[in-house]
Amino acid sequence: MGFLRLDPMMVKLIITVLLATFFPARGGFVPIVELLTTAAIALLFFMHGAKLSREKIIAGSSHWRLHLWIMCSTFVVFPILGCLLTWWHPVNVSNDIYTGFIYLCILPATVQSAIAFTSLAGGNVAAAICSASASSLLGVFISPLLVNLVMNVHSGMPGNGLEQIGKILLQLFLPFVLGHIARRWIGGWVERHRSLIGKTDQTSILLVVYTAFSEAVVNGIWHKVDATTLGWIFVGCILLLAIALLINLLVARLFGFSRPDEITILFCGSKKSLANGVPMANILFPASSVGIIVLPLMIFHQIQLMTCSWIAQRYKKAAEQAQND
Repeated sequence: MGFLRLDPMMVKLIITVLLATFFPARGGFVPIVELLTTAAIALLFFMHGAKLSREKIIAGSSHWRLHLWIMCSTFVVFPILGCLLTWWHPVNVSNDIYTGFIYLCILPATVQSAIAFTSLAGGNVAAAICSASASSLLGVFISPLLVNLVMNVHSGMPGNGLEQIGKILLQLFLPFVLGHIARRWIGGWVERHRSLIGKTDQTSILLVVYTAFSEAVVNGIWHKVDATTLGWIFVGCILLLAIALLINLLVARLFGFSRPDEITILFCGSKKSLANGVPMANILFPASSVGIIVLPLMIFHQIQLMTCSWIAQRYKKAAEQAQND
């Protein structure tokens, strides 16, 4: 039952949401928190750039069929699933919840956990590094464009794609590029202090979540989201992940990918990035809507970790049994 254990990051997210619920940022404290949040996002993407190894990406970049499908799964199949869910509209909940599901579906894949699960399951790690890193980088451009393309734009929602791309370039991509350039001088230090960098990542995300939920609480989020709505979000996230995993598994086997490549496709093609999604939402959406919009993403994050952990363990055990036979 280890796969049912809550991820430590999810525990911290829950505590942060509770903190924002009972002690939201108000008055003169709001500009200070917003300034810290902007700085934290810049630091987060600077560190992402500093961690990116060109050598490892090049080593796994030759497998174009695998990468092409993973990009298709991430930026085509998932957005279609999100649109179908919204079109179906099975439950009468706030439109911001459905916006959150679509937003979840247009995000890039995770990097760290996709690679970790691929490695644990015995997949093609070099290809996973290349694919997940490329997805994270391309998502900085593709996700804001998809926000405008697939979402029904209405009052208060994002409507100027060029303006959004400009904000993304300035607040996310520029720090990312600077971090990658600085890797030449700080790469060794980053490799030696990966645990510290991981804590910096988590702190940045938690600060963004606190800011978003403070604004959401002030605007009455818990009058819009009750226990029934939270339950529906869980069901919707489970449904999306199950369909995505099934599609990726069927495609991998239909097109004759090897078992290591199948594992890479399964984990890189079905995951969505909390680390990219929360800061990006802070830029793309009005402050009053961010908290409720990222709820599906936060819940999906935990579900994907639990599910993929279980799947990775199954692949690992199967490989061990095959070696013993």
